[in-house]
Amino acid sequence: MENIRFDFSGLHLHGRAFYEFLGLRKQVFVDELGWDVPHNAHVEMDQYDTPLAQYSLVLKNGRVVGGARAMATTVAWGDHTYMLRDAYTGKLRHIPGHIMTTDIAAPDVWECTRLVVSDALTTQAERSECLRLIVDGLVETARAQGAVQMICLSSMLLMRALRQLGYGVEKAGPTYVNDEDGRVYGVLRMPADYSTARRAAPARVIRLDLGKPALAEAV
Repeated sequence: MENIRFDFSGLHLHGRAFYEFLGLRKQVFVDELGWDVPHNAHVEMDQYDTPLAQYSLVLKNGRVVGGARAMATTVAWGDHTYMLRDAYTGKLRHIPGHIMTTDIAAPDVWECTRLVVSDALTTQAERSECLRLIVDGLVETARAQGAVQMICLSSMLLMRALRQLGYGVEKAGPTYVNDEDGRVYGVLRMPADYSTARRAAPARVIRLDLGKPALAEAV
């Protein structure tokens, strides 16, 4: 498996990857969980898929098997900011405003959303590796733009999985039961730091066309 990262300016560099990610989101959030989110018969795409969003996807044999989205908590696009802040201000009817205990708008705090892992990955080892690649990719992108902390709204099941991979995840505030899928959700936060495996991996040196050494990604 491999990780790719891009924003709207780089969609064309990765073929159908972005569209496949939207399709995987539709399978998970609409077909499986029954969420009332914008979609058609093939893809799910919401108001936060804008040029301000950054994406971290995982490919296996050239096909998307997982991914997520991230953006700074200072963004604004039309009438929307980022998902948790819009919930806090009452704009999202399926997410209660009290889930955020304080308003956050800081350039060093990034929000992660729409994390999915495909059922095509059938072993726990594959699914864990896919999750690690997704999140390390998000961390890579956010850190490059000055982030020191990351937040997300997630099922509480994710917190355990992330901790097992070595991320310093904590619950930040109350939980609630989602009226669409019956799962318990809450805000998670963690330092913008890599997984245990990423931190332990030795950096490799590659050589560019100009003959200058550069550090390759450890993922």
